[in-house]
Amino acid sequence: MLPEVKARIEAFKKIREQENMIKENMKRIRFKIAVLSGKGGVGKSFVTSSLAFALAYQGKRVGVLDADIYGPSIPKMMGVQGQPVYASSEGRLLPVVAPLGVKVISIGLMVPSEDIPVIWRGTLTTSAIREMLAYTEWGELDYLLIDLPPGTGDEQLTIVQLIKDITGALIVTIPSDVSRIVVSKAINFCKKVGLKIIGVIENMSYFTCPDGTKHYIFGEGVARKISSQYNIPFLGEIPIDPRISRANDSGEPFFIKYPNSLASKAVIEITKAIIKSLEGTEGSED
Repeated sequence: MLPEVKARIEAFKKIREQENMIKENMKRIRFKIAVLSGKGGVGKSFVTSSLAFALAYQGKRVGVLDADIYGPSIPKMMGVQGQPVYASSEGRLLPVVAPLGVKVISIGLMVPSEDIPVIWRGTLTTSAIREMLAYTEWGELDYLLIDLPPGTGDEQLTIVQLIKDITGALIVTIPSDVSRIVVSKAINFCKKVGLKIIGVIENMSYFTCPDGTKHYIFGEGVARKISSQYNIPFLGEIPIDPRISRANDSGEPFFIKYPNSLASKAVIEITKAIIKSLEGTEGSED
């Protein structure tokens, strides 16, 4: 047998082995949710990390897979930047543990420095996601949130193809018409690949002044329009809070530092809506 042919056969066997491992891993996770936006700059990673903490706050066992290979921001937002990822004696990746016991795995935890770029072609990106799904020791989880980069390309297709029993997707937008147009592409992507849409979340919806008045800085009601246009659930609006940016920059999870903020309370209500949608009435009460 030619060496090239043998190498290809071995590579195929390895891929099949990893796919079988993913299937077994996912059996131990009740709900697998992809978080999509289609567009950058909408705060999708902030929403993902906040939802993860809010789910844990509701008593759920939660994991977060950062599938944004080129721009991983989950580690910093969840307060675990710089923590090493260890491997077990069996060669399994042990996720780092964020506040409230949330398990996190990210390529950002596996590079020497946060300012070192990952310069890979799409095939390597696909391999990295497949290996993280196959080798990470998540254990038993109620929810696995998968933070995806903007777009509808390799990473999104890889997740949908590898997680056969994926629960569905959350769509994140901001209240601007530009975001609405791009997010519509993400919605149509989900429809084309048969991925259920759990609902749409509007981030940076409005700013509340000290006197209680609301100001819709970027626009108003975009997520509700998307919900109506595509007949998908509207899950809620998260207001603007200047402390979010400061918390993200300092690596302090906003939800943990400011649990009584309007934004954190909105996240909790959205989380309850997600739990109710997926689990029925369980977890919908305080």
